[in-house]
Amino acid sequence: MMKLLPGIHELDLRAFAWCMQCKRRTTFTELSRYLSRSADGPAYVLVFLALLAWHPVFDLQWLWAVVVAFSAERLIYFAAKNSFRRNRPQAAIAGFRSFIRPSDEFSFPSGHTSGAFLFAVVLAHLFPSLTPWLFAWAVSIGASRVFLGVHFPTDTLVGALLGSTIASLVMQGLML
Repeated sequence: MMKLLPGIHELDLRAFAWCMQCKRRTTFTELSRYLSRSADGPAYVLVFLALLAWHPVFDLQWLWAVVVAFSAERLIYFAAKNSFRRNRPQAAIAGFRSFIRPSDEFSFPSGHTSGAFLFAVVLAHLFPSLTPWLFAWAVSIGASRVFLGVHFPTDTLVGALLGSTIASLVMQGLML
């Protein structure tokens, strides 16, 4: 396992460098600023409160499931961040400057991506016809975090797995 990590890190650095050298990086970076903001915590609260008020199926049981899912995701996210303590690209790559100021010091896993995938899985259960759009948005959040220079690709990959897994488990319990 320990021999595998340097290889993964090298691939991560190459993928990150490719993203930073894309022909349309400036366009991606500007778009990424807006996308990234759409995955900030307050937006989720507003959406779920609106669903509670207006969606006939989204009731207190659903709201409770969402609270449990986000609470579990945040606990695991914070534990992983503070255990792995992986430096963000700006701290790990000499001379590199990210395009935004991150909210904390460490990069692994991506909390924005984890939250976005959790949100997408929950809403896909309520609105199956929106599933492709929800997951396109969630993938875009992960990509935006890389293009903003605050995460490596594997940070977002693990964030996506974390959010999706927790939401799926909670939604399975809700559907019993």
